[in-house]
Amino acid sequence: MHDLRKPYLVFLGDVSLRSDAKTGFGLRDWCPGDVMGECALPTATVSLALPTMTPTEAASRGAGSIVIGVAPPGGRLPESWIPTLAEALRAGLDVVSGMHTRLQRYPLLVDAAKQGGARLIDVRHSDREWPIGTGLKRAGRRLLTVGTDCALGKKYTALAITRALTTLGAKATFRATGQTGILISGQGVPIDAVVADFVAGAAEALSPANEADHWDVVEGQGALFHPAYAGVTLGLLHGTQPDAIVLCHDPSRHTIEDHPHIPLPPLDEAIRRYLEAGRLTNPAIRCVGVAINSSTLSEAEWVRYRDQLYSQLRLPVCDPMRGGVGAIAQALLA
Repeated sequence: MHDLRKPYLVFLGDVSLRSDAKTGFGLRDWCPGDVMGECALPTATVSLALPTMTPTEAASRGAGSIVIGVAPPGGRLPESWIPTLAEALRAGLDVVSGMHTRLQRYPLLVDAAKQGGARLIDVRHSDREWPIGTGLKRAGRRLLTVGTDCALGKKYTALAITRALTTLGAKATFRATGQTGILISGQGVPIDAVVADFVAGAAEALSPANEADHWDVVEGQGALFHPAYAGVTLGLLHGTQPDAIVLCHDPSRHTIEDHPHIPLPPLDEAIRRYLEAGRLTNPAIRCVGVAINSSTLSEAEWVRYRDQLYSQLRLPVCDPMRGGVGAIAQALLA
């Protein structure tokens, strides 16, 4: 993992969807002491509610890096962002990107980095070679967060469960699989940048053999029901060999986001299909709870929805940001 200079200025580009700004929100919510403020283009319609400043202003106040806080579909770096990133580099800020497009592909950024004595850091890319998956059982325990769709709380849930487990005195480690998780934890594998044949092997390496009572809590990616990203989900599911899964869901969604022709399955069916797929490498896999992103529900609506789901599924139903995941952590250890 790169040695990243902090604090961060979060760059939001021209983002218009909150779900696309999940990197920025993740940094704000899980390592607020590392975040100085935000910067965006005039056309952006999403804010992190942080102090706004230009890259030059942030550099003068002691910022170390400007972090791209947006993860749009496809992970490509828009040309319209280049001038602002170049300004940051000339001011001496490192540019930290989790995009698929490598920063070094842009001559203007390369030149600006030289002028400002700054670095271009691509956290989504690694020169490491990964093995193929073996499917062999290894010591230790593992939990994988899975979802009905993308960008609805798998990372937040994994972070919250890790914190809840350690609070209960259990041994637990958060295992990051995306750029935001890596920026928060300082290590991990950008799993969607791994060549498809090696995703399961990379997931095995991410969650290696450990003490029998140690839990690796692995951040999920994609969704088994997503037409573009089901492959990375399945690779993670087979490679981590989870003893337990937690299903993450946003009740305001009825179809895959940006794919209105693909309806989401009922939650009991989603759990069944995840368990069916997971049994290939761990026949003892079980679901220990459901994590809900209830941000679109009022308090009364959330309580009613939570109770209805519990009656239907007979599993703990929690919102990591609204009451925590203590019930899921306790179910996991029971």
